Amino acid sequence: MNIFKLIEDIKQVDAEALDRLEFASRRSFMSSLGTKLMAAATPVALASVFNKAFAFTPGAIEVLKFALTLEYLEDEFYKAGNAKAGLIPDMYKPVFAQIGKHESQHVAFLESALGAAAPAKPNFDFTAKGTLPDSLNTFDGFVFLSHAFEDTGVRAYKGQAGNLMAAEDKPLLEYALQIHSVEARHAAVARKILGTIRNRPEIKPWITLNEGSPAAVYAGEDNTVQGGVDINGIAGKSKEAVTEAFDEILTKEAVFAIVTPFLA
Repeated sequence: MNIFKLIEDIKQVDAEALDRLEFASRRSFMSSLGTKLMAAATPVALASVFNKAFAFTPGAIEVLKFALTLEYLEDEFYKAGNAKAGLIPDMYKPVFAQIGKHESQHVAFLESALGAAAPAKPNFDFTAKGTLPDSLNTFDGFVFLSHAFEDTGVRAYKGQAGNLMAAEDKPLLEYALQIHSVEARHAAVARKILGTIRNRPEIKPWITLNEGSPAAVYAGEDNTVQGGVDINGIAGKSKEAVTEAFDEILTKEAVFAIVTPFLA
């Protein structure tokens, strides 16, 4: 998603928009990762209130269980990476330490919201049964897997949003989409770092058409149909711009196909 291009378009209409959206500016995007993203991480106390005050639908409970499995995966991955001596260069340690904190908060939120219904945390193999031996042995391997997990998480949350539309689930939908937003920022910064360490400027924080960065997790990244409407060419925008503006969804089945190799 090319958020920077979107901001520039908004600025042409409203000159003060960039000030009001300071958190999304080019400069603050990287420099404020450790402070501004925290505002979007849902507090555990709120999850406890949800658990006591709302009777979620059975479908919503299944969405929470699904989301928690993904968050367990990401949380354990960053715990392992951040704890391994010499894996992450000093200049990037604050970035991945903060991402790790977010994932731990997401786990705590979902566990609290589910209560006794929370699934047990699986054991994980971050080499994907030997196919990714460098995932916790080289920084390149670590960042590559970070980008893949975050891409998957973004699309997984978007894919489940429609299952939280019942009236009693609406409060949960709001906070699920906040987590989705945090995951999207994680994916963008992981892409940016991957492009930097590989000296590949074509690896961007967003995806154009189906180019991926470096490989798409979804085969239809060049899709231009959103909400049942083909928006290719809307407002005179190119297909490249339209595909940059939207992340695709992944179904639960597609997500588990990606995640299953990492289950020990």
